[in-house]
Amino acid sequence: MSKQLIRRTVLTAVFTALIAASSLFVLPVGPVPVVMTTLFVVLSGMLGGPWIGLSSVITYLLLGIIGLPVFAGGTAGLAKVMGPTGGFLIGYILAALAGGLLFHPKEGGSRGMTMVLAALSALIAGALIYVPGLPWLKYSLSMDWATAIKAGLLPFIPGFLIKTAAATALAFSMKDRFRDFLKSGEEE
Repeated sequence: MSKQLIRRTVLTAVFTALIAASSLFVLPVGPVPVVMTTLFVVLSGMLGGPWIGLSSVITYLLLGIIGLPVFAGGTAGLAKVMGPTGGFLIGYILAALAGGLLFHPKEGGSRGMTMVLAALSALIAGALIYVPGLPWLKYSLSMDWATAIKAGLLPFIPGFLIKTAAATALAFSMKDRFRDFLKSGEEE
């Protein structure tokens, strides 16, 4: 096994653990709880790249489906993925992939442009969680669109903006370290 593969595997395991651990801190506000999980989902893509982000989220989802208590509030099982919040869990896949595909700052590029790119990447990646989440919430609870938006989007906007700012700051400040970590595995 190459050192680069080992480094990628380690990062996948670390991001999977961060996503799972962050799901234990829940603020219930209705059918969809507020969790820190979305921050680490977006960061897994932005810092590790699209494939590390994608593999971290898929590993996290598989761990939850087979019964490990890694979903919001320590829950687990296929029923969670099929339940009202399941669309948001599927949205994690889109968010991690988009974060990795969008955030590729040039080495030695302008710090201002890197910050703008980080902010846009975090914003778009985080918003993608709602793309399958809201329609699935609406469908599974037989809500109309206004009720689904009231239950599954509006209460989360302040937290979404705070997590987007945190993801932007962390990705901006740590991207070079992660890039160097992964590149050093290529040279050995």
